[in-house]
Amino acid sequence: MRMLFLLTALVADIRSKIRHDLHGLTYLMETLDLIIKTSVNHEQQKGSLDTDIPLADNEVDLACEILKVLFNLTVHVDKTNLEEEEEAHFMRMVSILHDLLVCKTESSDKREELVSNTVNLLTTMPPTCYEELMTPITEGTLEVHAKKENEYEGQNMEAINALLEFLELRLDRAEEQQLQNLKDQLTPIFNCLWESSRNNRVIRKFLRSKVLPPLTDVTRRPEEGTHIRNKLCRLMTSPVMDIKEMVADFLFVLCKENVIRLVKYTGYGNAAGLLASRGLMHGGQGNVGKYSSESEESDTEEYSKAREHINLVTGHIDPVRPDPLAGMSEEQKEYEAVKLVEQLDRLTRDGIVQPMKVGSDGRPVPVEHILQLQEEITAENESEENGC
Repeated sequence: MRMLFLLTALVADIRSKIRHDLHGLTYLMETLDLIIKTSVNHEQQKGSLDTDIPLADNEVDLACEILKVLFNLTVHVDKTNLEEEEEAHFMRMVSILHDLLVCKTESSDKREELVSNTVNLLTTMPPTCYEELMTPITEGTLEVHAKKENEYEGQNMEAINALLEFLELRLDRAEEQQLQNLKDQLTPIFNCLWESSRNNRVIRKFLRSKVLPPLTDVTRRPEEGTHIRNKLCRLMTSPVMDIKEMVADFLFVLCKENVIRLVKYTGYGNAAGLLASRGLMHGGQGNVGKYSSESEESDTEEYSKAREHINLVTGHIDPVRPDPLAGMSEEQKEYEAVKLVEQLDRLTRDGIVQPMKVGSDGRPVPVEHILQLQEEITAENESEENGC
């Protein structure tokens, strides 16, 4: 199997021959399915009635090698112009990947390796196939196949929950600085969750219920805490540009690309990078064509009461602080204001900072002098007074 992996990785011409002439996809998929079923059948022959049997380490190793070969065979396939037979192969493949995601293993390390290779292969699947990661719950199978936390709108979401748990595991490793290459470790799982959320309404709603549950505590900043939302908000200001963009895109899709909703959960400061790149700093929505028009807002009583006191930039209620201008005369206040303007002007002229304003296209544009910001505020106030 490792030889086949090397051949499909290094010899591009052989991939199409294995895929079509030798029916490689079918044989490899059925081998994966056989690994899963053989493990269960072996235990049942020993008298065990348990169907939740962990895969042995050698079975996981074989499955991972097959997943790597399948990745090489599918990564360059054009997913926009699939024939009916090819689409059926991909649907079948995702259903097997679902089974792998819900499989148990004998060790946590093997579990992580199996899910990692499964996620890599999922990133090569057509978006329409992600629905195979869910299985309908019928009355007779409810207790056997679905725990209550994995049940959502009549679907068993255990595989999606496994992806979310894998993401959180990688996020914890990132915060503990145990990941050697942050981008390579996080990109596949983010791409997988982003693509599935963008193309499947039920998956998106389930992930949003887990990642962005209704807000109750707004006394802390969005990036403070141990919930997965807090961890993602911390990465929105990561120095690794690709990571911060992936995190922001994922959360934006969970919010149906609604700026107000995103700012509500992350704070304007954390979301500013995404909004600037998309020209949405004035508000509005991104590409809403893929999302249903139904409202999913469900503010808690705690959030509704605190809404007027929330600082939209930080995303929380600012603690009470003493007024720094208290006890100053008007002359002292004016002196401090002028001194601040002079300091900002010096930083600008020295090239240390670059003052910006929001342009008409919703993106930041530089200003030549700090006083232009004051002119902008004055113009906005006059416009409001004239009712424009």
